[in-house]
Amino acid sequence: MRIVHTVLIASCVALAASCDRRETPDVPPAADARIRVGIVFDAGGKDDKSFNTACWQGALKAQKEFGLELRDVEPGDPSAVESAIRGFAEQGFDLVIGIGGAAAPHINDVASEFPAQKFAVVDDAGKVVNQPNAISLTFEEHKGSFLVGAIAAGKSESGIIGFVGGMDIPLIRKFLLGYECGAKYVNPDIKVLQNYAGVTAAAWNDKTRGRELAMSQYDRGADVIFAAAGLTGLGVFDAAEETGKFVIGVDANQNYIKPGRVLTSMLKRSDIAVYETVKAAAKGTFEGGRRVMGLENDGVGYAVDEYNRDLLTPDIIEKVEEARLKILTGEIVVPDYTEMHGTQE
Repeated sequence: MRIVHTVLIASCVALAASCDRRETPDVPPAADARIRVGIVFDAGGKDDKSFNTACWQGALKAQKEFGLELRDVEPGDPSAVESAIRGFAEQGFDLVIGIGGAAAPHINDVASEFPAQKFAVVDDAGKVVNQPNAISLTFEEHKGSFLVGAIAAGKSESGIIGFVGGMDIPLIRKFLLGYECGAKYVNPDIKVLQNYAGVTAAAWNDKTRGRELAMSQYDRGADVIFAAAGLTGLGVFDAAEETGKFVIGVDANQNYIKPGRVLTSMLKRSDIAVYETVKAAAKGTFEGGRRVMGLENDGVGYAVDEYNRDLLTPDIIEKVEEARLKILTGEIVVPDYTEMHGTQE
């Protein structure tokens, strides 16, 4: 008989209640380009070593494999996202990709005006694009965050762990809730400190603020901090190195950034999402609709490699794999903050 962990769920539900525009066409079009692809990044930019960088890596892989023309824009200012998306559409690009939830409403509007072209938003953050010529990709970040929360609690010696988010929005609270639930699965008495870098898009690009918040949490006893903050999160990495404590990366595999101090990274495979979307456009198999990236299709997970393998004991791995399997079978139901409270920022 399958037993659902109702106590854990109830505990987690209770927790839930509690720049200028720059176009960088640095990838030249291939001579035999078959399609033209334009990507509009979010505030973090393609060099954030996290979500945007992973998206760019997926695009570069597709560009190399399919010989397509690839262009990108890093708007810097969120108000410039719509004009960048529209600019690619007006220039006749075959596929226009918006990165992040802020792009979703603009992709929805522009796709409706250019029905002969293809569009996609990677990480719609619950703001689903409903156009027949558009793909709306979303991720089950709460489940991946649950797993790294279990790792953090298993590693912590102080019984205190931390979380540093970028912009205080429902999507990042979705990360936090999953992280808290995973930690309490391993240690019901664990304490989770939490801070956000801000309430505007600038919160994704402030390494100094990230370091300050992390140092405060380490000073208060946290020995592991999960950084879900884009470029701001790199400041948390600096603080982990300075204090000799641990940080957990996000979106891309960031284990290499501070070897020995990165306990793991919560993987959000935006590289796969972008690659598969471009591949479908290149192969003529593109179909609009929503795609969910979760544990079942390796859309989220956690990273183990040569940089952190020695940091994770067999007991920690056994416990997190136990949790992963229980999530997959439905024995553990991880609450989704955005489903409970909506996506309105």
